[in-house]
Amino acid sequence: MARRRRKSRRRKDSGAGGYLLGLFLIVLLAGAGVGWLVFAPYGPETATLVNVTPGLPTVAIGRKLEAAGVVRSRYAFDLVRWVQRGRLEAGEYEFDHPAPVTEVYARIARGDVVTRSVTVPEGANIFDIAARVEEAGLVSRKQFVTAAESQTGLIADLDPEAKSLEGYLFPDTYRFSPTATAVQIVEVMVRRFRTVARELGLKENVHEVVTIASLVERETAVKADRPLVASVFVNRLAKKMPLRTDPAVIYGLEIEGKWRGTIYASDLTQNTPYNTYLHAGLPPGPVANPGIPSLRAAMHPPKTNYLYFVAEGTNAQGHSLFAATLDEHNHNVAEYRRARKKAGER
Repeated sequence: MARRRRKSRRRKDSGAGGYLLGLFLIVLLAGAGVGWLVFAPYGPETATLVNVTPGLPTVAIGRKLEAAGVVRSRYAFDLVRWVQRGRLEAGEYEFDHPAPVTEVYARIARGDVVTRSVTVPEGANIFDIAARVEEAGLVSRKQFVTAAESQTGLIADLDPEAKSLEGYLFPDTYRFSPTATAVQIVEVMVRRFRTVARELGLKENVHEVVTIASLVERETAVKADRPLVASVFVNRLAKKMPLRTDPAVIYGLEIEGKWRGTIYASDLTQNTPYNTYLHAGLPPGPVANPGIPSLRAAMHPPKTNYLYFVAEGTNAQGHSLFAATLDEHNHNVAEYRRARKKAGER
């Protein structure tokens, strides 16, 4: 009888051991499955964008990633999020190669959003910027120009006379989300202008200062000449003389879609509001977006008796010759023409 009891005990011990072994194997397999879901690389081979909008519930982020094919399972992403307990940043994310869930989570946690870079050079106008924005893969030229022409409320307190945002889209390098709208883009550029204006102390006569600065910016690329060019414009305005500045004429032609890439004598007779050969005073508004040196020159032009200037030599980007009288100016123009003729003979 005693032996039978021992055999029965051994059978019970053996059954419990088998149960534990089976349970262990199940746990092991489950752990391996979870590890595979979390750590095995998965995802698209080509660029895939996922937009994590502000305020989106964290569980919804996992669903979005799964639907986009970035992760195998939303639950794996939720598990990593629960373990890490980090904060997920809103924005546009680009995934272009298979990666473990831990890497996907880490990118969203540190806000590794995809952006498009746009550089606005000094002197660019809204048409130039529109082309750059389109080339960057953001919005179309038409959308950008429409926003620049319609969102004048952004600067109404600074320039109630503004016809567009021309002059207030500050030259700089910007980075935007691929989903940024044209309105959002111009808002950022205007915000940058406001920051610079505040730093420069530009509070009064903003319309006049920015308009003159835009003309200065387009007339010369030499920083040392900019204050002198500004003084010429100020002096001519004081004497009620036409400014006779080609950049304004060109801008009027661009607005009307008549700019041919080169200014011709016939263009100077085109009666647009920006033709400063036909109309005295400043043009209706800025013709480009000036940088800090040109804004400073327009804010603080030196006291001179200069009324004229012309390029020195054949380099349009070089220094200018300044004159106080028409005779002196005519002499400078003759020298300029001789230099061009000589260069053409070579």
